[in-house]
Amino acid sequence: MKYNQWLTEWLENFVKPTAKQRTYERYTDIINQHIIGELGDYEMNMLTPLVLQHFTMRLLKSGNLITGKGLSTSYVNTIVTVIQNSLRTAYAAGQLDEYCADKIKRPKNVEKKVVCFTDVEQKKIEDFVLNSGKPRLFGIVICLYTGIRVGELLALEWTDVDFERGTICVDKCVRDKFDEGKMLRMSDSPKTAQSIRLIPLPKQLKPWLKTMYRQSTSKYVIESSMGEPVYVRAYQRSFERCLNKLNIPHRGFHALRHTFATRALECGMDIKTLAEILGHKNASVTLSRYVHSMLSHKREMMNNLGKIF
Repeated sequence: MKYNQWLTEWLENFVKPTAKQRTYERYTDIINQHIIGELGDYEMNMLTPLVLQHFTMRLLKSGNLITGKGLSTSYVNTIVTVIQNSLRTAYAAGQLDEYCADKIKRPKNVEKKVVCFTDVEQKKIEDFVLNSGKPRLFGIVICLYTGIRVGELLALEWTDVDFERGTICVDKCVRDKFDEGKMLRMSDSPKTAQSIRLIPLPKQLKPWLKTMYRQSTSKYVIESSMGEPVYVRAYQRSFERCLNKLNIPHRGFHALRHTFATRALECGMDIKTLAEILGHKNASVTLSRYVHSMLSHKREMMNNLGKIF
């Protein structure tokens, strides 16, 4: 059987019934954009380790379909995962004589440097939002004080906010999807099982949120000026405009999450608690991502200690 035939079979009968819709769509895009063109006409038994390794190296050197440059190591590893999962299933289903895709030498992922806002920049952002007269921008401050992701923020409903107990329930997220010329707002379950969590509602946010609740015309915490749900990309653009007005160097929306984590560590929060609030799989993920922030803070403390003597 040719690989392109099997990929169609695999997507529809093995991935679609068991994976999240978002995963199915992502795998479909990867297959159509990167795999079919180069490997689709191969008989599956001809997909030797050497063929697959050469394909992986081409992705690293010139896999970007727009620029002709190489793809990131993390994205190449995602493509390799799709290939391995599809061929492993083919072997288990008796469509492949031997499974050898595990012999692919994966490129080493480079941990992205955590980028966050300084104390001064954070204060400028907070002051701008709170004095803007635009309640929907308050979501930026919510992210600064809770560390939730933008998709989780825009999925928050008022029923998720418990003012009495002082908690926020994060159990869903939203994403944008471009389909047949239209932008759609898709609801989904969070990124991982650990992403479903109950997090503390900071007392600084309570009065503002209560005011927003009384004035809200939507079931969603963050709503447009017309009381409608907000798209992810639209909200990211609003954040970009805020940074431009404040003359703060551009950083992605995710920097708000990194800023929360960094400030939490600076205030002495332990790694396990922070991991639970952020919805990480385990504390080791949090530690590896923010160890630099911890070391920088400890170094500053030691320097300040030295000034006493």
